[in-house]
Formats: sequence, C-alpha cells, structure tokens
Amino acid sequence: MDLKSMKNYLYWLYCQFELITCSYLMEPWEKLLFYTFNITMLITVLYTAYIFVPVHISTAFQFFLHLFGNQHEKTVSVVK
Repeated sequence: MDLKSMKNYLYWLYCQFELITCSYLMEPWEKLLFYTFNITMLITVLYTAYIFVPVHISTAFQFFLHLFGNQHEKTVSVVK
C-alpha cells in the first residue's frame, strides 16, 4: 500500500469519525475539549483494564480451581 492511499484512507476514517460524533459541527475550542475528554477517558479505561483485569482473571481462575476440587499445595493435608 502506498503512502498516498494510506493518507487518504486515514483522512476518510477521520471524516467518518467526525460524522458519527457530529464533531464537524463544533467550533475549534469545542473540538479540543471534546477530543481531550475522550482521549483522557480512553487512557483511563485502558490503564484500569491493564491494572485490574489480570487480578480479576487470576482470582476467578483460583476460585474455579477451588470449586472443582483442585487444591493448592499449601492446603493439602498430610496423613502420617
């Protein structure tokens, strides 16, 4: 794919984004606030997902292992 067609495709995507969000109707200062807010929210969601999703997956995995009878080595009783 050549550079000109990639540039045109990205511009087309940007135009589609403006049409979907109706941001083409906004003034420049409104666009700045709108985009700043959206980017901030996106970064916050991605950071939160990066921090908390692995913890929740690990906890759920341990819960289901315990539910189906697999025990950790620490909790296995030793019979003498």
